[in-house]
Amino acid sequence: MLKAYKYRMYPTKEQEEMFFQHFGACRFIYNWALEQKIKTYEQDGKSASRFDLNNKITELKKEHEWLKDINSQSLQGATLYLENAFTKFFREKKGFPHFKSRKNPVQSFSVPQFYKVDFDANKVKLPKIGWVKAKLHRGFTGVGKTATVSKTPTGKFYISILVDDEQELPVKSIFNEKMTVGIDVGIKDFAVLSNGEKIENPKYLKNSMKRFAVLQRILSRKQKGSKNKVKARFAVSKLHEKISNQRNDFQHTLSSKLISENQAIALETLNVSGMLKNHCLAQSIADASWSSFVTKLEYKAEWYGKTIIRIGRFEPSTKICNVCGFHNGRLTLADREWKCPDCKTNHDRDVNAAINIKKFALDKQNLIGI
Repeated sequence: MLKAYKYRMYPTKEQEEMFFQHFGACRFIYNWALEQKIKTYEQDGKSASRFDLNNKITELKKEHEWLKDINSQSLQGATLYLENAFTKFFREKKGFPHFKSRKNPVQSFSVPQFYKVDFDANKVKLPKIGWVKAKLHRGFTGVGKTATVSKTPTGKFYISILVDDEQELPVKSIFNEKMTVGIDVGIKDFAVLSNGEKIENPKYLKNSMKRFAVLQRILSRKQKGSKNKVKARFAVSKLHEKISNQRNDFQHTLSSKLISENQAIALETLNVSGMLKNHCLAQSIADASWSSFVTKLEYKAEWYGKTIIRIGRFEPSTKICNVCGFHNGRLTLADREWKCPDCKTNHDRDVNAAINIKKFALDKQNLIGI
């Protein structure tokens, strides 16, 4: 199994300068490689391969002497990222790769190999940079793959190490109706379970909007290029980072709880990108971050041998009575509770949807992706 371990680093001033040199050099190689690919395709109708680009990097170093101070494998890692970006573009239609900007708040470079981790001394050794102080709060066993060094908008440095623990993924556990839970995600309640339990939506972004408004107002009044402008921008970034950390902590806690308590989890396939086009609900949907939560459920299910079952995007889970199957076509988004005309059952809209998601998922005719 592949797992990533992320640690914070505390570089010296000289090491910070080396980090920034690596960020800039890898960004330069990425943009240069993208330009080469575009030109080659326009002239010859063929795209330059990653190996051709890597061979040209040696010649490029003669023109730009400062590239010799950078770890060569990190430079080649930039062409690998570009190759992966084109693969996603052609296979998954994720959008054409664009040039990277030095103004991007998150900067990173990869270290494929030849790095060392010393847990006793709390240090990480990086090629061309040396030993860097780090907070190695948890150890790992296995073969270290690619390490990625990154800088956040608040100026914090992290290293993420991909580790292969050389263990096979566990066999999927057998599940039945009693061992399966249906989940209906929403805005009012973050998640409603088929057993009737409701998890309140913490709404971290919405609860911080007043503070955001104050900080953005302060930022807009600062003179462009001044130190006070930098300080005000840092305060805004710090609040963004706090919200992101709060959201991740909440989702990690909830996803771990659901995975440990159930053998299978039934989910509805949502078109989140389409929902975000609704400008009335876009901010609340983005604040909930359903896609991130589902991703956490999926990889944790792989780790612990649990099963994620998805139902189709257009299944009418909300409008069907889970008792008799009556279809209530008149149900609107404003109706939070409704009564079935046939069996006279009173329904909570979200609980009914969660129960139906579980039923549809366990129906073999509706199984998707199992």
